[in-house]
Amino acid sequence: MSTEKRLNTRYIYQGRAIGFRTDEIEKSSGRITTREVIEHGNSVAIVAIDNRPSGDLIRGEEKNILLVRQYRYAVGKELLEIPAGGIELGETPAEAVCRELQEETGYFPQRVEELGGFYSAPGYCTEYLYLYLATDLLPSRLEAEDTESIEIVRVSLPHAINLVLSGDICDAKSIAGILAFIQRAGFSI
Repeated sequence: MSTEKRLNTRYIYQGRAIGFRTDEIEKSSGRITTREVIEHGNSVAIVAIDNRPSGDLIRGEEKNILLVRQYRYAVGKELLEIPAGGIELGETPAEAVCRELQEETGYFPQRVEELGGFYSAPGYCTEYLYLYLATDLLPSRLEAEDTESIEIVRVSLPHAINLVLSGDICDAKSIAGILAFIQRAGFSI
């Protein structure tokens, strides 16, 4: 297995959400090179299942995934995504799930289960996303700074799958979350 040894670090930028550094590293071959790294705190991504009617029946009961539509400046367009957000200092991932879901959707999950996790962009970013399933939702809004432009979109699981396949859901965390839920629930496509 190849390893890389960090020789020194130069911090370029430290902002509210990210930091940027360059590391001089020595490869296992002895070659010296540079790595650029975005430092970002860990986050949660949430597959929130709501049993409110949408008109689609799945195995005899209504089950809908709560999605959020919001403008993403970096890509210059609105995206349809599963709820997600950063883990605050001193907060567990499960606590972050409850807070973020309340802030973004206005619901508190009575049940939270881990679905797995993944690195968002391991080639250049430190962020790890904890993937959770949130169910038994109760209305309970927490006010947050940056959520006024979020639109809640309730879709059935078959519709969510179609949105992924059509490219209407195009961010990695949402695709991973929906696929993990399909596998956990034992649904077939």
